[in-house]
Amino acid sequence: MKLYRIKKSDIDKKGRGLYATKDIKEGTRIIDYVGKIITKKQTEESQKFDNAKPIYLFNLNKKYDMDGDVSWNTARLINHSCSNNCDYNGTGLKLWVVAIKDIKKGEEITADYGFSYDEDYKQFPCKCKSKNCCGYIVRAESRWRINKKFSIGRQKTSK
Repeated sequence: MKLYRIKKSDIDKKGRGLYATKDIKEGTRIIDYVGKIITKKQTEESQKFDNAKPIYLFNLNKKYDMDGDVSWNTARLINHSCSNNCDYNGTGLKLWVVAIKDIKKGEEITADYGFSYDEDYKQFPCKCKSKNCCGYIVRAESRWRINKKFSIGRQKTSK
């Protein structure tokens, strides 16, 4: 029995997500993240990887990336959450999704997409609605920068 099923997402109202079919314990390997292995040069030269459209690209090492934008990659349906319950793990040219906390049956399987905080961060609004959501899809280690900006903005407007 698969640990997940596909259904309409609570996070991405226009899209789908993966949901736990039974309780999943922390540390469980849930699904492989698969795709085409491409060189860094191919990534740089491809017009496919611009921020105007969804990107399912993973940096594997100094030489290779994985393009997960393929129909056989069910893991690409995992949505971002600032309170994610999964993370990506891997060795060599293989990736998989692992539960980083216990997941209850029926709960959406989510990951932190790990986008960097740069000049483009506002192009990626977050819709997860978790308590610690900063409003944008930015990796956990960088969210304080956005939260700090928001709190400064609130202080100015509340005076």
